[in-house]
Amino acid sequence: MEEKQKKIIVTGAQPTGMFHLGNYLGAVKNWRTLQHDYECFFFIPNLHSITVPPYVPAELRKRTYSMLAQYLACGLDPESSHMFAQSSVVGHTELSWILGCLTPVGQLFRMTQFKSKSENNDFVGSGLLYYPILMAADILLYNADCVPVGEDQKQHVELTRDLAIKFNQTYSETFKVPEPYILKTCARVYSLQNPTKKMSKSDANKKGTVFLFESPEDIQKKFRSAVTDSGSGIYCDPEKPGITNLVEIFAAVTEQSIEAVENQYRSYDYGTFKNVVAEAVIEHLKPIQAKYAELMADQTYLQSVLDKGREFAQKCANRMMAKVYRKAGMI
Repeated sequence: MEEKQKKIIVTGAQPTGMFHLGNYLGAVKNWRTLQHDYECFFFIPNLHSITVPPYVPAELRKRTYSMLAQYLACGLDPESSHMFAQSSVVGHTELSWILGCLTPVGQLFRMTQFKSKSENNDFVGSGLLYYPILMAADILLYNADCVPVGEDQKQHVELTRDLAIKFNQTYSETFKVPEPYILKTCARVYSLQNPTKKMSKSDANKKGTVFLFESPEDIQKKFRSAVTDSGSGIYCDPEKPGITNLVEIFAAVTEQSIEAVENQYRSYDYGTFKNVVAEAVIEHLKPIQAKYAELMADQTYLQSVLDKGREFAQKCANRMMAKVYRKAGMI
């Protein structure tokens, strides 16, 4: 019997620093389950990282290796998925040019991310405007079926779908039209200081964001200072965003249901429950932190993973670009 071909998933995280708890529980932790059921391309979009200057080239190289080490430490397997740096594969920027020639510039100016990132900036490079087209190229280059996305990237996937359809209509059927993939078990993680806003690297209040590779002492302090709600009782409720956030974090790191956590801890006071959550997070992150330190000490191994992923990705990209160029009339 012929083996059923796996559907293709393409996603990645910019090498802009360390993952925080929201990145991990909301995305990366779930990627490691996807890699066994799908053909996964987990790339490092380093070309996207230069759209908002200034940046230091040496730091970007270091952060690219760091991002790969974080992928691996969080459980992504180079034997089951393909990991590579975006810039190392010929085809991403080439396809973005072809797609850009099909994209109305007005549609780019309406992109929510462009409007928010260009606001109040003295310098706005055209790369920031072009960012969604490069993202579309990242996805279509590998003929992705699905793209795991958060709310802030949904609009970009819609543009990708529009461009796939437009290319197919203009030149003939070439690309699959990818679907946004919404993770069913995706944990929602909000700031510990403002539990109505998502946890973010750019949060001005550093106490609100827990990074994966912080010390246990710093993680403990952040949870102890977490904003809670009036009243008492450990349970999820729209009127109790602070406690709801802590319950969901605890459920995610201990892999329990919300109901199980509520039943076990309902009578706990807020201070005691904060300590319980902090200890669970610290214990969950210990092996990830140890693995990351081990990987960062072995750049030769990290490079070998990138090389292996690039080799596979380049073969896929070559096939797609040969088809695209032929249909678009290029010699």
